[in-house]
Amino acid sequence: MFNDLSSLPAFFATRRSGKPRDMIAPGPDAAQLHRILAAATRVPDHGKLAPWRLVVIGPDKRDAFAALLQRALREAKPDPSEREIAAAEEFARQAPVLVVAVSVPDVGSKIPLWEQELSAGAVCMNLLNAAHAEGFVGSWLTDWPAFSDTVRVAFSPGGRIAGFLFLGTPGRELQERPRPEFADVVSEWVPPAG
Repeated sequence: MFNDLSSLPAFFATRRSGKPRDMIAPGPDAAQLHRILAAATRVPDHGKLAPWRLVVIGPDKRDAFAALLQRALREAKPDPSEREIAAAEEFARQAPVLVVAVSVPDVGSKIPLWEQELSAGAVCMNLLNAAHAEGFVGSWLTDWPAFSDTVRVAFSPGGRIAGFLFLGTPGRELQERPRPEFADVVSEWVPPAG
């Protein structure tokens, strides 16, 4: 567990996403997962709406999730290839722990929808950071299941899937990916002339 606040920049600099297909057991146990999920919800939330939900797909529900994905695939594409069917099956079964983050904005609220959606994204990022703090690797994916109405309705009829969060132990060394040049993405504001 991460307790040294003096090295927070180093902590964030070491977080990497892992490929879900490369994640192996162990994943977070029940107590660790509870801490990860509780930390995930500690995000900016204008209006205290909690416009998101976290749904854990337990190991005993992976068969049902795989069946849901295959049904959604066949509805979207009546004659999917064997490769597409196998990919849907793999998506449902990879990594020891799978959490679905759902954005459920309060459309009747005065809080802008965009702020509520950003809060759901912050939940996903906090979840990845909390998993890293617990010593696990995580990955935040969407892919086609996040945009399938069949899959969405199975998790939240009125919401949208913000992402599938896979957690586990890296089965291989995590690779650094190219990052943007600091000067390309960070600047100091200059007031407009006039």
